[in-house]
Amino acid sequence: MQLRTALTAAALSALLATPAFAAGKHGHSAAVTLPDGAAIQWQPGPANLPRGTQIAALAGDPAKPGPFVLRIRFPADTVIAPHTHAKDETLTILSGSIYHQHGRTLDKSKGEPLRAGGFVYLPEAMPHALWTTDEAVVLQVNGSGPFGVDYLNPADDPSRAQK
Repeated sequence: MQLRTALTAAALSALLATPAFAAGKHGHSAAVTLPDGAAIQWQPGPANLPRGTQIAALAGDPAKPGPFVLRIRFPADTVIAPHTHAKDETLTILSGSIYHQHGRTLDKSKGEPLRAGGFVYLPEAMPHALWTTDEAVVLQVNGSGPFGVDYLNPADDPSRAQK
């Protein structure tokens, strides 16, 4: 599990090393202002998130201790298998819709639909899964690092399929 967290942290660190985030431009001590969604610089998501995922680090570095803010865009028909995080997180749905379910196994009959304005607070180590259906979703994730995705079943980690 720690290896998966380290891999997520490494992938997010690589994202944060891109020119948009270099030299502390969006680090913990820097002020960040985005006038609108068009100012967000989307990047491909890390390998341990489903193919087609896009991510934008708005503030902080999820690979390091301290607060961070991410935006994540999941395409339609995406499943994020049951997983946990080592730290608390909040999810705010900004556009589109997604289903959320607490638990160690995926059971789509028990998922709760979340639409724009929806919110989820997840304490550390809370097993949960997410999935989209016929539309994409944009989420804002707030938390404290170091942060990563720890799949309950290692075979569910999409990065394993890319090897």
